[in-house]
Amino acid sequence: MHFPAKIDKNVLNDLQTVVFEGKIEEICTTEQAQVAIQQLNTYAEVGIDTETRPSFKKGTSYPVSLLQVSTLTVCYLFRLNQIKDLTPIGELFENKNVKKIGLSLNDDLHALTQRIRMKPKECFDIQNMVKDYGIFELSLQKIFAIVFNRKISKAQRLSNWEQKELTNAQQLYAATDAWATLLLYAQLKREKKISQKEKQTIEAELAKQEQERLARILEQKELRKLELEKNKHDESI
Repeated sequence: MHFPAKIDKNVLNDLQTVVFEGKIEEICTTEQAQVAIQQLNTYAEVGIDTETRPSFKKGTSYPVSLLQVSTLTVCYLFRLNQIKDLTPIGELFENKNVKKIGLSLNDDLHALTQRIRMKPKECFDIQNMVKDYGIFELSLQKIFAIVFNRKISKAQRLSNWEQKELTNAQQLYAATDAWATLLLYAQLKREKKISQKEKQTIEAELAKQEQERLARILEQKELRKLELEKNKHDESI
C-alpha cells in the first residue's frame, strides 16, 4: 500500500476524530510509579509522549510536567511535578527489552533528562520512519491521518499541565497522543517500504510543487504592488 506524501488541511479537518478508548491511570506518587513501571517493563513496545505547561511570556519556560506511556490497552500518566522520586521512570527508559516509540522523540528525551538521570535505550522516532513509506509530513496529527484516515484532536495542547488535577479532556488528549505513536509504529512495520528511487521521485515532485507555490505568492505580491501604484497614480491626477 502506498500512502499519500502529504495531506491537505481541508481533508484533515473533515476526517472523523478518534481517541484512546483504553484504561487511563494517573500516577502521582513514587509508589504508584514503581508499580506502573513494573507493569510496563513486561511489554515489548510502548508509546511515549510528554506535555509541558505552556508559557505565554517571553523568557519564561517550564520543565516537562507530564509523561505519558501507553500500551494498546492502558496508558499511564506520570505527573512528574508531583512524583518525588523519578528513578523508576529512568529504569524503563534504560530497559533494552522495551522499545520506546514516540514522535519528535529527541525533544521529549531532552526534556526528560533535565529531570531524570538516565541514558535512554531502544528509542524509536516515527518521524525517522515515515519517509521510508512515502510520507513527507512531520506532525503526529497529519501522519496519523495519512495512515489511518482518521484524525486525533490537538485541542488541549496549550492547557495547564501542572494544575493539581487534570481534567478528563486533558487525560484523554494526553493518552491518545502516546497511544497514537504506538499504533503508527505497529502499522508501519506491517507495510512495505518504498524504494530509494520512489523516495527521490516524491521529493522532486514536492520540491517542484513548493517552487510553484512560492512563484504564485510572488506573482500575487507583484500584482498587489502594481495595483497600489496604479491607485496612487490615479489619486494624484
